[in-house]
Amino acid sequence: MANYGFIKVAAAVPQVKVCDCTWNTNQLESLAAQAEGKGVEIICFPELAITGYTCADLFLQQQLLESCENALFRLLDVTRSLNIIIIVGLPVRVNTTLLNAAAVIQKGKILGIVPKSFIPNYREFYEKRWFSSGANINTMVTLCAQTVPVSRDLLFRTSNCAFGIEICEDLWAPIPPSSTLALQGADIIFNLSASDEVVSKHQYLCSLIAQQSARCISGYVYASCGFGESSQDLVFAGNGMIYENGKLLAEGHRFSMKEQLVISEIDVEYLRSARQANITFADSQLSTVNNQPSTTIEAVSYDAWDNKPTLTRTIDPSPFVPKGDLLNQRCDEIFAIQVAGLAKRIDHIKAKTLVIGISGGLDSTLALLVAAKTMDKLGRNRKDIIAITMPGFGTTDRTYNNALSLMRSLGVTLREISIKDACIQHFKDINHDINVHDVTYENSQARERTQILMDIANQEGGIVVGTGDLSELALGWATYNGDHMSNYGVNCSIPKTLVRHLVKWVAQTSVDEASKATLLDIVDTPISPELIPADENGQILQKTEDLVGPYELHDFFLYHFMRNAFTPAKIYFLAQQAFRNTYDDETIMKWLRTFIRRFFSQQFKRSCVPDGPKVGSVSLSPRGDWRMPSDATAAEWLKNLEEVSSALPLFT
Repeated sequence: MANYGFIKVAAAVPQVKVCDCTWNTNQLESLAAQAEGKGVEIICFPELAITGYTCADLFLQQQLLESCENALFRLLDVTRSLNIIIIVGLPVRVNTTLLNAAAVIQKGKILGIVPKSFIPNYREFYEKRWFSSGANINTMVTLCAQTVPVSRDLLFRTSNCAFGIEICEDLWAPIPPSSTLALQGADIIFNLSASDEVVSKHQYLCSLIAQQSARCISGYVYASCGFGESSQDLVFAGNGMIYENGKLLAEGHRFSMKEQLVISEIDVEYLRSARQANITFADSQLSTVNNQPSTTIEAVSYDAWDNKPTLTRTIDPSPFVPKGDLLNQRCDEIFAIQVAGLAKRIDHIKAKTLVIGISGGLDSTLALLVAAKTMDKLGRNRKDIIAITMPGFGTTDRTYNNALSLMRSLGVTLREISIKDACIQHFKDINHDINVHDVTYENSQARERTQILMDIANQEGGIVVGTGDLSELALGWATYNGDHMSNYGVNCSIPKTLVRHLVKWVAQTSVDEASKATLLDIVDTPISPELIPADENGQILQKTEDLVGPYELHDFFLYHFMRNAFTPAKIYFLAQQAFRNTYDDETIMKWLRTFIRRFFSQQFKRSCVPDGPKVGSVSLSPRGDWRMPSDATAAEWLKNLEEVSSALPLFT
């Protein structure tokens, strides 16, 4: 395809087994051979494709690094008879430094090693624990008995095409390496990535790639890892995309459980012509001679205004909830992430069943819907889902009947196990008065239910699917070693306001009329753990939002506390704007104090939560986004609130 400047390229998304270099290399070889057969000249695999991206501290193990080099040896041997250029991700040692790198190989020879420049170490990423930046490395290294150049500035060139490489986070930097590479003559940029999926991130990523390929007037080939990476806290969707000067040429299928080859042709001649016509591009090339900018940045000072904050813009009271035209897309994406995470866990441990407790409330309803969709995706019978309703002292007819109706309509295996007798016996054993409805009375029921689920999972070769949500984790509204615990928590990063919205969305878009009625009634049911007996009319007496506050407020507080790291005073101000027609200032202040106190005091529960997928921009996993000492004090945050509490009408 060299005629007329076309270069056929491929973004490959192989299946992966974490830390199994031999198995992974088999997949790389197979896809490379398929691509060569289709006329592909350059194929790009994901970041750390030989080992898998999610090896964590195992990257520091000598055994894994040796296995990786042995796998590369074999890949080189296989490619001796192939013309295709292969770009593959792997860890590379340079002296005592470990680099996250890309190897460029052709016909059994390593042409060069390009290290990752920007090492992410925020939110769910903590790569600096294992890898160093290669931004300033320019050396030679011996790898697979070959002496190979190592540099981020390598430009791979033939008479009709030149290409450069950057790795994942490099693209997200203010000045990506690809900008410099393009100015030095790279026609195509290849990006080896391992970017996890959270809601709305894909849209931003597509925009980022489109803009960078347009800004550089280049081709851009993006390959990111997919099914097979560990879903302990994250889910990877397997993105393969090819852009040309801002235009999407080809893309793969996200959340596919099979390997993918995304192939297209990039018109290098067109790109060079476009660059020649763009004088700004040429001027930019001249200004980066010796990597020195043509202008010197000068700081300009101005006086800050000392005014009270006033807003003309609208503050969203439900920042976690999808809006407008994106509603269907986002809800579908959220379910896809949850399903992909649970599917990987089932596949990895070969679980025979899923065991889930169904209360007739929002959280367990969403978890059951996810479980049903997961079994459908895996091609398995929904009867492998053992859904158990466990009526207790506070169970009402409304939630009980909704639970039964939901389980029947979804076609899962239904069981009913009352916890009353077991709890009565337990109260006798510990000498607790059954008429004293204190925390012991409540938590005993929650732990009894969890014990039942765990033991049945053992009996049936299954795992317990957790139902607890992000809002409950933030507030610590879960019984330690009760509903706090499971084998995999599919709702762990979905806040309560979004749970309600997702269940309602399913009711309105995806089920029959009978199921729709049940789901909508569940949405309208007051949120309650139902651990206290109902009132004289059989109605729910224990309402969560009466005890800890409205979830719409707590989710608002959580979003701005976690996502933006705002002070309590600013969160309070924003809440005043967002809820001015719903809550008065005193009410907002009351529940914000509650949020801060509970968030700090309940960290010990979050420090040992089960695995579960990150879905949105906020997560409380102690292995990813949020690491906080359990003994941290809230004093400074509460003090910040006290400074504004005496002036409630201050902000308008």
